[in-house]
Amino acid sequence: MTAALTARGLEKRYGSTVALGGVDLEVGEGELVGLLGPNGAGKSTLVKIACGLVRPTRGRAEVRGARAGSRDAKRQLGYLAELFRFPGWYSANELLGLHQRLAGSAGGAQERTELLELVGLSEARDRRVEQMSKGMQQRLGLAQALVGSPPLLLLDEPTSALDLGRRVDALELVDELRRERGLTVLSAMHDLTLAAQFADRLILLSGGRIVAAGKPVDVLDEEVLGACFGGRVRVIVDEDGDLLVVPQRTRAGSGRLS
Repeated sequence: MTAALTARGLEKRYGSTVALGGVDLEVGEGELVGLLGPNGAGKSTLVKIACGLVRPTRGRAEVRGARAGSRDAKRQLGYLAELFRFPGWYSANELLGLHQRLAGSAGGAQERTELLELVGLSEARDRRVEQMSKGMQQRLGLAQALVGSPPLLLLDEPTSALDLGRRVDALELVDELRRERGLTVLSAMHDLTLAAQFADRLILLSGGRIVAAGKPVDVLDEEVLGACFGGRVRVIVDEDGDLLVVPQRTRAGSGRLS
């Protein structure tokens, strides 16, 4: 399988703090790979290095053969930050136009129309961002990441600000776009159950290092997750074969059904 993203010996230090401690990974073309781990595990740092927003202390990341952060690499990826804020006075159409200019895209009005239709915002093209729900803003952020038709999407906790139903909708949209456009997706994710349902492979980080990688059924192990996240969990296979990761109380409670 051809690699869309590779990292070799990737390290990032902030003074004495180790954000990444020697990461090797490979994301194949067309894959949807989920990055998992507790807060501070290094997920966002890894995504930002791949985007060129953060420079590694040591090691190298490449996007389709181009060094991360280079002009060639940046042209081949779209990025959706965890905490993004759009200027509220822009309309959806205006915001995409601004991003086209910043990204050097020559797609013009036709590209904006197609992207807004793609993410289900055609009827909201002239609505100001401040009038949009969180779910609509998330879809607009995804449309922005797709300006210029990049083959690689890097997503940093794309559902963190959404309620449960909107989380599923957002990931369904990402997966549909991946299949329709042949995209590769690397996404930091905090919902382990949804990660298991949508990702082809999972990479579990802890303390800036990869502690498990592979198919969801291999990575989502009760003992490994408990050690990483510092709690008790159960991994259940439902009647459809989906994996459900359920946190458990450490003390007996009175909320059980009798």
